Amino acid sequence: MTLTHSSAGSAHRRRRGTSGQSRAGMAFVAGYVLLLLAFGVLPTCYAVYFAFTDAGGTFTGFTNFVTTAQDFRFVDSLGHVALYLVFWLVSLVVFVVGLALLLHQLASGPLSQALRFLFYIPGALAGAASVLVWLFMLDPTVSPVSSLLETLGFRTFGEVIAPGNLAVLFTIIAFWTGAGGWIVVLYGALNNIPKDVMEAARIDGANGWQTAWRVQIPMLRKWIVYMVILAFAGGAQLFVEPQLLSLASVGVAGRDYSLNQLTYDFAFQMNDINGAAAVSVELLVVSVSVAGVFVARSGFFDAD
Repeated sequence: MTLTHSSAGSAHRRRRGTSGQSRAGMAFVAGYVLLLLAFGVLPTCYAVYFAFTDAGGTFTGFTNFVTTAQDFRFVDSLGHVALYLVFWLVSLVVFVVGLALLLHQLASGPLSQALRFLFYIPGALAGAASVLVWLFMLDPTVSPVSSLLETLGFRTFGEVIAPGNLAVLFTIIAFWTGAGGWIVVLYGALNNIPKDVMEAARIDGANGWQTAWRVQIPMLRKWIVYMVILAFAGGAQLFVEPQLLSLASVGVAGRDYSLNQLTYDFAFQMNDINGAAAVSVELLVVSVSVAGVFVARSGFFDAD
């Protein structure tokens, strides 16, 4: 009888504990959901409404999309962003994964900790601040690496930021700012690979390259996919870097280099809010579609 009451009491306490945890979890999630609705879902719905209507609120179908696509700057801006995304994603995947693997080879000690800290420091700068740093670095007259720039044939700031160089420059800036955080994330993911798996690879005679290619990288697949999805979404919205560079170069870089710059121009220079919304919705659709393809092809939500 005593055992029965004791068991019932334990089960009741477990239910109360689970109920308390559920309420706490719901409270944390509720805050996120409210912010998501206020700053994500509602603005998106508002943009979709503008994209399919005119200034008077009349439904116009795909007229705004056709009009913006026929703008003489649209195709060039699309090409610039596409080229930048190729450089950005390839460099991110190759160098971030490579540096994370090299960092993981070091014993966890002062050197490893110092390198992780150094990798992460640039990410502490906001996008605008990082661009201002690079404006200083890319000007041969004041840059601490002016000798390198001159060796590469650049003697003036205008030569460095020539339109043909912008995709590479924006890739360097984005990598310097955002890659360090991902290196630290992938380093943490590598530390979670079971030790017996790594030991089995060594027993089978796998060298460092074979272990990385056949064991570690496949087990990082979902993390890499997650990184690519977020990097694609962020890269497609390229704005701060070309906008500040355009202002600093007095128009040499152009104020319509990226699609987001074009939406800004539509909205605040041409007073065409509907056209700006149409381009924004196109960017959203492309980003969501690419994310869906990566998630579906990679088995992102499959249980390991």
